[in-house]
Amino acid sequence: MKLIAFLLAARTMFAADPDWPKVEQHALEFLQTYIRIPTIDPPADTRMAADLFKTELERHGFAPKLYNSGPGGKTILIVRLAGQDRAKKPLLLMNHFDVVPVDRAAWGAIDPFGAEIKDGMIWGRGSLDMKGVGVMQLTALILMKDLGIVPERDIVMICDPDEEAGGEYGIRWLVANHRDEVEAEWVIDEGGLGSRDALAKNKLAFGIAVGEKHLTWVRLRAKGTAGHGSQPIPDNANMILLQAINNAMALTSTNKQSKTVAEMMTATGGLATNKFMGAIQQNTISLTTMTSGLGNPPKPNVIPSIAEATLDCRLLPGVNAEEFISEMKARINDPRVTLELLNHSNDAGESSPETPIFKAMRASILKHHPDAIVTPMLVPYGTDSIVLRKLGIPAYGFMPMVLDAATLATMHGDAERIPLAEFFKGLRIYFDLLRTLKS
Repeated sequence: MKLIAFLLAARTMFAADPDWPKVEQHALEFLQTYIRIPTIDPPADTRMAADLFKTELERHGFAPKLYNSGPGGKTILIVRLAGQDRAKKPLLLMNHFDVVPVDRAAWGAIDPFGAEIKDGMIWGRGSLDMKGVGVMQLTALILMKDLGIVPERDIVMICDPDEEAGGEYGIRWLVANHRDEVEAEWVIDEGGLGSRDALAKNKLAFGIAVGEKHLTWVRLRAKGTAGHGSQPIPDNANMILLQAINNAMALTSTNKQSKTVAEMMTATGGLATNKFMGAIQQNTISLTTMTSGLGNPPKPNVIPSIAEATLDCRLLPGVNAEEFISEMKARINDPRVTLELLNHSNDAGESSPETPIFKAMRASILKHHPDAIVTPMLVPYGTDSIVLRKLGIPAYGFMPMVLDAATLATMHGDAERIPLAEFFKGLRIYFDLLRTLKS
């Protein structure tokens, strides 16, 4: 057994380097094909995307599995690269097939599903969130297989269809129906990034996400008196709602600063000033929808009796959601307004950066960016990792690309894109991570 282990280790150590120009060209063409499959959620029909990955994996000797997890073609793909010690829990790579909808008119001359290459960027919905990283994971696994590199433990990749809608038919479905598929030592998912301006002030900083804010979505519903628009009344549901919204959003500052944010501040010497970094330092509330009016289209001369709005609240780790909602109700303090909890994700806490996988991610980044500051970070949005952290599995967000703040802001936006040079470098960083991981 010792001889076999030695030979496997030697095989890994002396494996030939990939033909990177060839690898990069193929990965780019694959990503373009992938972006051109409009896996919009809803309905999150990911059958074509799953078949694309399945065909590519089978060409290289893998045996991927597909699960039909929900209506409308929701499909999960799972593939495993066997490691030296099958008794060890695997490393789990997570990515999602689905993307958010697009406003095609707002994209102008660029087709959001055209995967056009322009100005050194590849443009398209999902390029950043998160088809680009999915192709990095896929490419790294295939290179490991093709070069005969056997990792110390199994590496499993899961591609799911429903992350953008909360994961009911994705990670949550897997946990409920095939728990064994997600049993892992560690998880690498989306969430982190590198930047020279988005995270720190004029410094190259890479954040590896160890946690995220937990969401609380609420609906405010105001009741008033209907009437003719020509005769203003004090009991106008719209005016009641506007006042309730203002009161609800009058946030008090939290005293529960995240340990991770404090570590980021220390590591970087000062955080950048932007909406992303601002959001991870405090609880936030965003007004997302307002619904009112009578008729379709709504009549401009009718005062409605009902008006509604939804608020997207994101809470820092350690903040109690019930207390947060109770304080919001107290600020509104109006019997004509009801507050309904629409969705709430439990606080899953933060994963420790003192693990072999975190150290391996740090090392792989520093190999290619020796001047970088590598720090744990929070992200202000939700990922599948929150479900896995809740199960006690350490999960990390890792996107090995350097993006400026303007490019980062295109996530879910009308000009989503990633730099080609950073995509190519990300392929190398992901491969180095898997090839050199020791545990």
